[in-house]
Amino acid sequence: MSIRAILADILLALAVVIVLASSIGILVMRDAYQKLHYVTPAALVAPFIVGLAVLAQSGLTLDTAETGLALVFVVIAGPFLSHATIRAARIREKGDWRSGAGLVHGSRNGSAEDRP
Repeated sequence: MSIRAILADILLALAVVIVLASSIGILVMRDAYQKLHYVTPAALVAPFIVGLAVLAQSGLTLDTAETGLALVFVVIAGPFLSHATIRAARIREKGDWRSGAGLVHGSRNGSAEDRP
């Protein structure tokens, strides 16, 4: 077994450990806001480590370039998906995503008659 294969196996094992730890964190947290913090390592860190494993195994090849391109899309899309998830959870919970929405007095969106 070559050094490259051993390094790739170690990196893949590390990615699996990160995903399992994130999964446990998601299971034990109470609400969507807390759970989303544990999604990030599984969604960003683990794919990056898998990309490093592909690089270690294959070197600079077309496979590595394709993996890198997929990784770029994952890294770009991750924060947008997290934001959309939290916004949807807030809308479901509060009826509106803005903080202070639904307040009659003291709201930024209230009319002049609503203010004290």
